[in-house]
Amino acid sequence: MPTSDKLNHDPSTAVPARDMTVDLVVVGSGTGMAAALAAHEAGLSALIVEKTGLVGGSTARSGGAFWIPASKLLAEEGMSDSKERAEAYVRAAVDGSSPEPRWQSFLRHGDEAIALLQRRTPLKFIWTRGYSDYHPDLPGGAAIGRTCEAKPFDANVLGSDRGMLRPSDLTPPLPMPTTSADYKWMNLVARVPAKGIPVILKRLALGVGGRLIGRDYVTAGQALAAGMYAGVRKAGIPVWTKTELVELIADGSDGEGRVIGVVLEQDGRRVTVTARRGVVLACGGFDHNMEWRRKFQSEALQPGWSVGSEGNFGDGIRVAQQLGADVTLMDQAWWFPEIAPVPGGAPPMLLADRSLPGSFIIDDSGARFVNESTDYMSFGQRVLERERAGDPVGSMWIIFDQMYRNSYVMGGVAYPRMPLPKAWYAAGIAHRATDPAALAKAIGVPARELADTLHRFNDMAAAGVDDDFNRGATAYDRYYGDPTMQPNPNLRPLVGPTLYAVKVVLGDLGTCGGLRADEAARVLREDGSPVEGLYAVGNTAGNAFGTTYPGAGATLAQGIVFSVIAAKHAAGRPVSSTVPNVTTA
Repeated sequence: MPTSDKLNHDPSTAVPARDMTVDLVVVGSGTGMAAALAAHEAGLSALIVEKTGLVGGSTARSGGAFWIPASKLLAEEGMSDSKERAEAYVRAAVDGSSPEPRWQSFLRHGDEAIALLQRRTPLKFIWTRGYSDYHPDLPGGAAIGRTCEAKPFDANVLGSDRGMLRPSDLTPPLPMPTTSADYKWMNLVARVPAKGIPVILKRLALGVGGRLIGRDYVTAGQALAAGMYAGVRKAGIPVWTKTELVELIADGSDGEGRVIGVVLEQDGRRVTVTARRGVVLACGGFDHNMEWRRKFQSEALQPGWSVGSEGNFGDGIRVAQQLGADVTLMDQAWWFPEIAPVPGGAPPMLLADRSLPGSFIIDDSGARFVNESTDYMSFGQRVLERERAGDPVGSMWIIFDQMYRNSYVMGGVAYPRMPLPKAWYAAGIAHRATDPAALAKAIGVPARELADTLHRFNDMAAAGVDDDFNRGATAYDRYYGDPTMQPNPNLRPLVGPTLYAVKVVLGDLGTCGGLRADEAARVLREDGSPVEGLYAVGNTAGNAFGTTYPGAGATLAQGIVFSVIAAKHAAGRPVSSTVPNVTTA
């Protein structure tokens, strides 16, 4: 068995791939690391293969939360939940868009997955109290939330592999490890300084103090990925980076039998790895495959709008289809509205920004078209519903006033009272005017429609009720609102002569349609029969929740849970003889 020392290497290089035999091959180093850890714990040998040069996949770039209802962890943290309420909620949220045995399997194995991470990694978890389910008004919904995340984690435990961890897109100017709960109050620091300032000071003390004693605290997806990677290193599970999946090997004369291995390519050289128990495809969706994105989803999508790992081109989906695998939900993604990127830049994400009072979003007719505070996946689905109905929204703009600009962080880059970035103005992404007509002209929407929209929005906001789209009606809407604004923390009339417009585009956290899988994470053919020895988890598989995002962290949660399920299923297969952990073929 290789020791963790043998895994230590410079990020610019990769452990040389070679012909070999293991029990389980895991393709992808995001949530799929949980499959390798579960396989190792079951006594199987495992190999992790990563296409890019960094470990962590889209997980490392994510918010890092996971949504596993009615868990022992939630109970220990003081959240009262039940399997019955969780089942009622998921049933109502999914509403028939995913097979019930699949999401029932997720609920059944959630505790097992959390326990595995607690045993096999240094991670510690906390409940993000108050982070509401995304549809809390449905039966079984929890306004108090079911989302958990990792505590700040010292990434320096990775030793010389620290540089192998995929970095976050958002890096503050000072070391300030920020959790989801912290983000809410940091964003409101100008409005609620009594809560925001202590949070900032606490996290600065942890970040700066940690550096002084040789610790590098990370949070969110960085913490989750780093913790799992630390567990992988300790277990001695080899990780091959810069290694691409080329082909699945199946037994049988027709090549469509049980999957028994993979063909991989590293630096132009191909190797074959035999997998005695199977292959787990955990290599993401088709986030950057624009041919597929435009074929299955929307021709309006553009390169660079997805924040998924740069290696996600649907490789796992493609090679499985060559063996007759079926696909599902290919029109779906974890949609996320973003600020339009400057040329060559990344798009800043709009999370709390859309929910804060003194703002609204319009289409290219100058009218509102959605509850701006709704969850990000539902926002994107509304945009695409319009497109498919032949009434596309066209250009989208978030409109706000000077009080909004003075009060809140925008896109994670423009802090309260700071001017918007000059690059936004230069690229035509941001505009400023002293009256609605001038702003309408600048962004190319009908002046009368924008004026009417502003007038109606202000009338409703003054009353605290959104008669058009019910903004602020649910606990999720209100979570990212401004609690100082009553009676509705999501609504305030826009005031003063100065108005702003910032262009919005539809990005995503990754696609969530892919290979059709069953309750054991087995890949299925069109006739419903399993492709034996082949599993799909995370965004390589179709969303276990169908067309719905039930709560913050549901994407990472199902990736982790089904990784554990897949490894457990693979471990249950009979083995003809006892074999060492890793053998060279």
